[in-house]
Amino acid sequence: MFRTNRLPKLFIAGLLLLAACGSESHNMSDMSTASTGTDAAGSESSFNDADVMFAQMMIPHHEQAIELADMALDPTLMAGEQVKTLAAQIKSAQDPEIDLMSQWLTDWDQPLMDMSEKHDMSMDGMLSVDEIAALGELTGAEFDQAWATAMIAHHKGAIKMAETVKDEGQSTLVQDLANLIMQEQQSEITVLETLLD
Repeated sequence: MFRTNRLPKLFIAGLLLLAACGSESHNMSDMSTASTGTDAAGSESSFNDADVMFAQMMIPHHEQAIELADMALDPTLMAGEQVKTLAAQIKSAQDPEIDLMSQWLTDWDQPLMDMSEKHDMSMDGMLSVDEIAALGELTGAEFDQAWATAMIAHHKGAIKMAETVKDEGQSTLVQDLANLIMQEQQSEITVLETLLD
């Protein structure tokens, strides 16, 4: 059985915790550095290029995951109930994460990634336009298999990006989100793998 609400609720609880913490440091990622102040939106002054790159790249990465989820929820593609349930879970988790990362970039005075350029092949797990089009030509069980395979690769790419920023980033808030993404998406990979023959 899917536990469709557990991870999104965990995420919302995490946001509330971050807001409540204010200027306190977060023990999981604060080593010897001083804690940094945060405002009501959950932004902070201490970040580096790795944090910016993570947000700039993870936003379109998440947006494609939501695009794939929307495909699974399209009744004309006749996805199975398990796929549709997981697609809804992915949307509910990643929509607020996009909002959060967009707010960070605004607060840091950093731009969103220019998606007029071709970035799909530079981010692990991203599907090309042709691959998405081919997926949209499938229906029923064939769609379910192809969608699960694509989403597993997509999630693994997001986990790799999260691992990179955990090693190279400075922002404690980004560290917290990276941890959450790794937890969410590994859990979903486990479910996705059960959908494969």
